[in-house]
Amino acid sequence: MRIAYICQDPGIPIFGRKGASVHVQAVLAVLASHGHEIDVFCRRTGGDTPAALAPAVAAGAVRLRVSGPVRDADPARREDRLLAADAGIAGEVLAAHGRRPYDAIYERYSLFSTAGAVAGRAAGVPVIVEANAPLPLEQAAHRVLVRRADADRVAATTLGGATAVVCVSRPVADWATGYTPGDRIVVEPNGVDPARFDLAAPATPAGGFTVGFVGTLKPWHGTATLLDALVDVRRAGLPARALIIGDGPGRADLVAHAAARGLTDAVRFAGAVAPEEVAGLLATCHVGAAPYPPGDAYFSPLKVVEYLAAGLPVVASRTGQIPELVADGETGILVEPGDPRALADALLALAAHPRRAARMGREGRRRVLAERTWAAVVDRSFRAAGLALEEVPA
Repeated sequence: MRIAYICQDPGIPIFGRKGASVHVQAVLAVLASHGHEIDVFCRRTGGDTPAALAPAVAAGAVRLRVSGPVRDADPARREDRLLAADAGIAGEVLAAHGRRPYDAIYERYSLFSTAGAVAGRAAGVPVIVEANAPLPLEQAAHRVLVRRADADRVAATTLGGATAVVCVSRPVADWATGYTPGDRIVVEPNGVDPARFDLAAPATPAGGFTVGFVGTLKPWHGTATLLDALVDVRRAGLPARALIIGDGPGRADLVAHAAARGLTDAVRFAGAVAPEEVAGLLATCHVGAAPYPPGDAYFSPLKVVEYLAAGLPVVASRTGQIPELVADGETGILVEPGDPRALADALLALAAHPRRAARMGREGRRRVLAERTWAAVVDRSFRAAGLALEEVPA
């Protein structure tokens, strides 16, 4: 197949290291591995071509059409520029379709892009829209949203014009039903690339008990709660450490928080790393933590499936989609959101019973590699639109 892949979100560098970037790269890699040709319409790359995509890019199977970032200190002007650019992107997709027709369009839903739905309707080809968050609500709550009516109009056009809407969680799917019929919606949580986790983490890594965390350092990941729990763990007599993998605007506050809690020597901030380096770092950990705070939990936590694939037992907040990914007592331990004492107790329990922890890690790995690979996620997404992922001979 020839596929147009659209990601016009200016906050997602498709070759970057954040979770959203990993998601983009994973979908492209799966499509390329099946022999499809993909034109990628994006705002920016944000880095060098990842190793998993390098052969396909070099061979011309994945071609980049970079429209450039949109920057403006004034939120209203920035939103206006994104809205004004939208029609041009749809025109680019249609022009490419006119030269060599596409068999499908796949768009990662972004706040001000209708290009996939508009081009798909004009070209008469199936459109798959991947929705990762209720973006108008998220933008208004955590950033600035000036053109709210336009954002809602974009959601109605993009989701309503899709052949299939692939939502990463049930809460996102519930939100999407306000814009498109429910029978077009499927729920597909984030997946994992088995090749990046070809060996499970050892049951007893060298060194002291280490808790791993992967993610962008922002308040809604609850990383400060993990540090508070680490204080309680150490007070209980276990000289535990934390490995924080990732970067973000909250890093300076977390470093200061660690210092204030006497944890400077017990916490390692690894910073942002290439996706292919995550597995090696997790192999030095005994547990993976996802300490989300209370609140709306519409996300699909990539970190959790990566912990499971790495063979780590998971200690995570009982919120949102996490209970569907982590079987309490079987592949990890679920705790109340925002409760450092409960988090500490779970960590102490796993440290005290390493064989049980190892069994949890093995079972979690078995389940996630059987059910939650990116190849399976993308295959089911295409089938939802009536398309076979396998390449059809000409």
